[in-house]
Amino acid sequence: MAGIIATVTVFAVAQGLTYPLLSFILERQRIAPALIGLSAAMTPLGFILSAPFIPVLSRRLGGARLAILCSILAACTLAAIAWTQDVWAWMPLRFLLGVFANPLSVISETWLVAITPASRRGRILGLYSSVVSGGFGIGPLSLGLVGTEGWPPFAIGIVAFLACGLIVLAVVPRLPDMPQEGETTSVAGFFALAPLLLFAVCTAAAFEQTLLSLLAVYGTALGSAESRIAPLITCFIAGNATLQILLGRLAERMGSRQTMLFCVLASLAGCLLLPWFFKAWLIWPLVFVWGGVTFGIYTLSLIQLGERYTGQALIAGNAAFAFAWGAGGIVGSPAAGLAMQWTGHQGLPLSLGLLCIVLAGLLIAARRRG
Repeated sequence: MAGIIATVTVFAVAQGLTYPLLSFILERQRIAPALIGLSAAMTPLGFILSAPFIPVLSRRLGGARLAILCSILAACTLAAIAWTQDVWAWMPLRFLLGVFANPLSVISETWLVAITPASRRGRILGLYSSVVSGGFGIGPLSLGLVGTEGWPPFAIGIVAFLACGLIVLAVVPRLPDMPQEGETTSVAGFFALAPLLLFAVCTAAAFEQTLLSLLAVYGTALGSAESRIAPLITCFIAGNATLQILLGRLAERMGSRQTMLFCVLASLAGCLLLPWFFKAWLIWPLVFVWGGVTFGIYTLSLIQLGERYTGQALIAGNAAFAFAWGAGGIVGSPAAGLAMQWTGHQGLPLSLGLLCIVLAGLLIAARRRG
């Protein structure tokens, strides 16, 4: 279990560094916000298109072999991104980064959910989300140490991806087999089984990847320097890392569905307060709590996945989660970027707030139907 969590944590370091790093570089090149959002969407597009193939590849190659291979390919792709400094060249490269990085997350989460005891599912998956979020936080924080220019920030991500493969290689003898029992379920078939659960994942992804990609643009429009925005992004992710265990315990006591609704409503409150608090000291506690509850939507979705599905449906569900996460990123970042171009920088909290309203309405309707 420690090896599985460590693998995804190191993967998260690379992912958490990549989004703000590339956004800072494109912002210095005076690229339009919508194009920055489109560039960021290429990685989740890779998640989307690779997700349907992960269950088949994991059965044929084995989960460990596939994870090790993908870690090497992801490191090579990030090196190619560092070699080029053109927004159009980055489009296919960021897509490939998503294709190669996606199986690392899907396979690791399938292993973890499969071996987690039901009585402690909330706490363990909350711990998992917290540790992984800490990895995401280290990524942007490292930019404050090495800067956003040259090879040093890219070298951190390359080493992190290679470390994923080394960790998997070290714990191969203890890794569980991919679940084989049960009727084979495709990713498309899982969408028919749990559409609301996947929309919740999509919402969490839209928050995570939109803010990582466009908070730099939002802060620049309000006159904030890179030296303030990067720690602010880290504070957002620190909320993820700190609050997920608490949300997992809350799910064990109140139920995962009720706790998810709480997280969605709290996320909406964060959208409403962001314009008022951004230049004040209150932005730090706001962003901290906001980070916890927005990523909590994903944590609670993962808890519900473990509560409701096993076997082949669990593999398909994790792959479908990756598909939904990619969809949220690919739609969220460009949509928020367009909203910022059309309505000004406040289009960022406005677009995310509308998404929260839709999800909250669907959760309330589902609860009333029982």
